[in-house]
Amino acid sequence: MTRTRTKPLLIVTGLTAATLALTGCAGSAAQKQSQGSGGSGGMIEQLTFPAEADATVGGLVNYNPNSPKPLTTNWLYEPLIVRNNLTCEETPWLATKSTWDGATKLTLDIRDGVKWSDGQPFTAKDVAFTFNLGKQYPAIDKAGVWNDTFGAPAKSVTAEGNKVVFEFTGNAAPKYDGIISTKILPEHYYGKVGDPSKYIDKTPVFTGPFKIGSYNGRRLVLERRADYWQADKIKVKKLVLEGNYDASQAALKLRSGQLDAYWGEIPNPQKTFVDADPKNNHFYYAPNGTTVLTGNDQKAPFNDPKFREAISYAMDKQGMSTKATYGIMKPASQTGLKLPSMNDLLPEKYAGKDTVIPFDVAKANSLLDAAGYKKGADGKRTNPDGSPLAVNFSVQAGFIDYQAIADVVAQGMNAAGVNTKVTASAPDSVDGQKKTGDFQLVLEYLHGGCELAKNIGAKLSSKSMPTATDIFPNVERYNDPATDEAVKNLSESIDKADQKKYLAELVDTMMTKYPVTSLIYAPARIIYRTDHAVGWPSEQNAYANPSDDRLLVMTRLTAPK
Repeated sequence: MTRTRTKPLLIVTGLTAATLALTGCAGSAAQKQSQGSGGSGGMIEQLTFPAEADATVGGLVNYNPNSPKPLTTNWLYEPLIVRNNLTCEETPWLATKSTWDGATKLTLDIRDGVKWSDGQPFTAKDVAFTFNLGKQYPAIDKAGVWNDTFGAPAKSVTAEGNKVVFEFTGNAAPKYDGIISTKILPEHYYGKVGDPSKYIDKTPVFTGPFKIGSYNGRRLVLERRADYWQADKIKVKKLVLEGNYDASQAALKLRSGQLDAYWGEIPNPQKTFVDADPKNNHFYYAPNGTTVLTGNDQKAPFNDPKFREAISYAMDKQGMSTKATYGIMKPASQTGLKLPSMNDLLPEKYAGKDTVIPFDVAKANSLLDAAGYKKGADGKRTNPDGSPLAVNFSVQAGFIDYQAIADVVAQGMNAAGVNTKVTASAPDSVDGQKKTGDFQLVLEYLHGGCELAKNIGAKLSSKSMPTATDIFPNVERYNDPATDEAVKNLSESIDKADQKKYLAELVDTMMTKYPVTSLIYAPARIIYRTDHAVGWPSEQNAYANPSDDRLLVMTRLTAPK
């Protein structure tokens, strides 16, 4: 698919356990500290990736992680805990453990022995400083620690020995993911720069695995830090970030060996890249979320759950995958979960069952007949009141993948007697329809991250419907008080059993009420070579989200034997 579509405008949160030390929560934090090493593989002389800053940076030197466009976002400043966005396991990073006391107090144990790149020790005071800086300068408070976004605001963030303690005014469980992913700043450096959201950071001080080698305005060279706190896991001596490539340029660079990895889309990567050198050329498109068929659930005929269920059987998902993704992305589970990677989160009643709605036009016809949508002699159906049934499907012009999916959707609905027309409009126009609700049928994105209260939950919550100015996840405008209560309970829960219970209610809503219809998974991509490095994530070894978890990936790469 050509791009990731409208993601929720919410920081994700939800399924966290009370402490990473609990068995099964983070894969066990203590265990994780001894895993993920580069193994016995040799050192890698150099890897080359595309530039992380786009061409508009124009050679400006700025490494500030709070800048909209830092030269690098992955390799200098580090988070507290890294969550694998596929399996939801957590790997301790600058923090070794997190513990909730109720849902109003969070304690992070901060790792000993870490040094900033200038040699000064990293401490819990740096972590507390970073979050308290967000209180003084709200623009950098991306986790919403000090406001009532995603839970109650903090009363205090303090360093107590090697621990950082967050005290909140109420339930703050939804803030967890934003907190652990925050990039930590050095107090001895950033304490002198004023507003950190405006600071131009030319001489960064950081905890990450690489240091600045050189930058000539287009080519950033990073060099391995021998004093990095987990240097034994970093086998790459030099990392070069250079170039902003479109699909054809990237394919050429990859095939010639001038790039080692690329995270954009290359159409038909099997044919255009892998087949040229199957030994060294590979790709992995992990399920990142779900493309969902989205009707306006407050207007006929989509306000009828029986109609929504019926047309769900008219969806040729494999045909959509073939036309839109060259058959790479699999048909998606109606549960709203990424399966099989999230199998452990399935409610018991659905465990072991095929939760992908099959392509069965005969069943779609039968369900439509039973629901009162009669088919006339011309093969077209009417509404239960006898009025003509016609559906206009709005799709973004130029979104080639969406248009391919829409064509297959329309074919299936027309085959079931639902008169459906695809109308291609400017993307801004379709966005406008989503804001106002002036549409019948569109394609949307259901975020597939681990924070399910703000992924599947936000997709179903009446509190996250679009406004006149913003597109929020509940584009379909589904409204059910019991579902809202389940979303609220899930977002506020820190007990694993309770989380699964509330999630089960949302999954059941997806499986029985069909607020949206899951079509095919949307990808998180990596296209890579193995002549210089092995250990990349793959379908057989899905230890990381290939797009988001690059820091984690770097700790697994080794030279080929």
